[in-house]
Amino acid sequence: MPPRACFALCAGLCLAPWGLRAVGAVAPAGASFGVPVAAPGRMTLLRTSRQLSGSGDPIWQLRLEIPGEQPRSFAALVGRAARQQGDRHSLGSQAPLPRGSYHVSEIVSLAGLPDLNPELGKLFWIGLEPDFATNRRGLGIHLDPSAGKPQDSGTDGCIGLIHAQELVALGELLRRSGTTSLQVLH
Repeated sequence: MPPRACFALCAGLCLAPWGLRAVGAVAPAGASFGVPVAAPGRMTLLRTSRQLSGSGDPIWQLRLEIPGEQPRSFAALVGRAARQQGDRHSLGSQAPLPRGSYHVSEIVSLAGLPDLNPELGKLFWIGLEPDFATNRRGLGIHLDPSAGKPQDSGTDGCIGLIHAQELVALGELLRRSGTTSLQVLH
């Protein structure tokens, strides 16, 4: 079966039970689905020394490097402020996602989905799968619509971008470049 047909079949079978639709193919590194693509880029995540005023959440930097282009950086919250030193491998810990290598598993539109957790934002879900053993599941990149608000700021361990327009830009850049790798450094 041609790769494009295989992706369409897989996306339909995997996403249909939840009423989700794929908004961009995530190709394996080096794959192009018949379209010439430059070498895929890579993402890195590291904690900065900055904090969000109002909540005290540490600001993390998600950096995207695509060959032949200027690197881009996106401000993010990862985990909850009070849980930064929590067990990063324990499910439900609200600590930052564990250090190590991940790959993008899906990019899905959240627009119009009923019963959506409001803390996921209403734009995109960029699913992440660890390339190592851990008890953490359901990790991804999404908007943190409560960033800076004392009660709900931060995530349950995901990468929560602070600015909506940056999430839209990131999703488009990942689809265009075929970038699927993430290295969590801190």
